[in-house]
Amino acid sequence: MTISYDIETFYAGLVEHGLIIPTGIKGGYGRGPVFEDILRRFNELVTRIAAPDGAEELMFPPILPRALIEKVGYMDNFPQLAGSVHSFFGNEAQARELSARVHGGERWEDLLDITEVMLTPAACYPVYPTFSGLLPNGGRLVTVLNWVYRHEPSDEPTRLQAFRMREFIRVGKPDDVVAWRDAWLLRGLELLKGLGLPVQSDVASDPFFGRVGKMMAANQVDQRLKFEILVPVISIEKPTAICSFNWHQDHFSSKFGIRNADESVAHTACLGFGLERVTLSLIKAHGFDPTTWPSTVRAQLWP
Repeated sequence: MTISYDIETFYAGLVEHGLIIPTGIKGGYGRGPVFEDILRRFNELVTRIAAPDGAEELMFPPILPRALIEKVGYMDNFPQLAGSVHSFFGNEAQARELSARVHGGERWEDLLDITEVMLTPAACYPVYPTFSGLLPNGGRLVTVLNWVYRHEPSDEPTRLQAFRMREFIRVGKPDDVVAWRDAWLLRGLELLKGLGLPVQSDVASDPFFGRVGKMMAANQVDQRLKFEILVPVISIEKPTAICSFNWHQDHFSSKFGIRNADESVAHTACLGFGLERVTLSLIKAHGFDPTTWPSTVRAQLWP
C-alpha cells in the first residue's frame, strides 16, 4: 500500500469514513464511534502492559486552580498555549446588555470576568501537589487519563486544541526516576513497533515562548531531559510526536515540597501517550477501516 503524506487528503478520508466529525473549530473536531473504539483499545493495551508496575490510578477534571498554573511557571514559559476560563458575574442590567450584544452581533467578552480556574494544559499537573511531603520508601507511581487543552488552532488533524493524554508519573530518587523514564522509552518503542508503526525516538524540547524560551529549549536538549517517539502521519520530513518522556529534575518537587523518605529532595518524571495521535498514526499506517488491519495488530487491540 502506497501512503501519501498530505494534510488535506488525510483529513478528507477521516471525515469520509466517519472517524472524525467537523465542528467548525480548528483542532476541535468530534470523534466517531470507530475512532473512539481504536483509542479505547489502545489505552486498554497500555493498561495491560503497565499492570505489573502497580501504578495508582487517579482521575481529575479538565480544569486546574489558576494558582497552580502560576505556581508551576506555566505562564512564564507557555503563555501562548494557555486557556483561561471566564464567566459572568454581573447584575441583571449587565446581563441584558450582554444578551443584547450577543443578538446584535457585537463583542461581549468584556462583560465577563476571570474565574479561579484554567483549562488543564498538561495531564500530569494536578498530580504533583498530591506528592507533597515525605514519600514512602521507593517513591510513588501514578497514572492518569486526562483531557488537555492547548491553544494551537490548526487544520492539521494531529494538531488538536483538546485531546487526551494517558500518562504515568514517577516520583522518587533521581537515579530511580531516570532509570524508569529510560526503561519506558524502550518499552514504548517496543509497544508501538509491535503495532506496525514505523516509529523512532529523538531528543526533544518543549515549545517555550520567546527568546529566553529558545535558550531553555536548547538547555533541555543538551541535558536530554525530554525524548519523543515520532512517526510519519502528515509528513515524512517532520514526523509527529505521539509519545513523550520527560525528566523534570526537581522543578515540581521544589515547588510542592516533595521529599524522599530520607528527607532528600525528590525528582519527578512523566511519560505520556497522546491517545488521539496514536489513533491517527494507526489509521495512517493501516487504513481507515480497522477490520482490514493486519491480524497481528488486531490481535493486540481486539484480543
